[in-house]
Amino acid sequence: MFKSGTRAIRKTGRRKKVEMLFAHLKRILGLGQLRLRGPCGVQDEFTLAATAQNLRKLAKLKPMLPAAD
Repeated sequence: MFKSGTRAIRKTGRRKKVEMLFAHLKRILGLGQLRLRGPCGVQDEFTLAATAQNLRKLAKLKPMLPAAD
C-alpha cells in the first residue's frame, strides 16, 4: 500500500522538476517561440538551449578553483 503512494509522490516530484526545466527554457532562455523552422532547425535550436541550461547547472555544481600562480 505504501509503495504505490511513495511511487506516485516520486513521479509527481520528477514531473514538477521537468516542468520547471521547460518553464526556464521558455522564459529565461527565450525558447517560447522558436526562430528556426523545420524539424532539423527546431531540434538544433532546442539542443543548443538545453546545452546552455546544462552548462549553467554544471557551473553551479563545480566549485571555483584558485588561480594557478
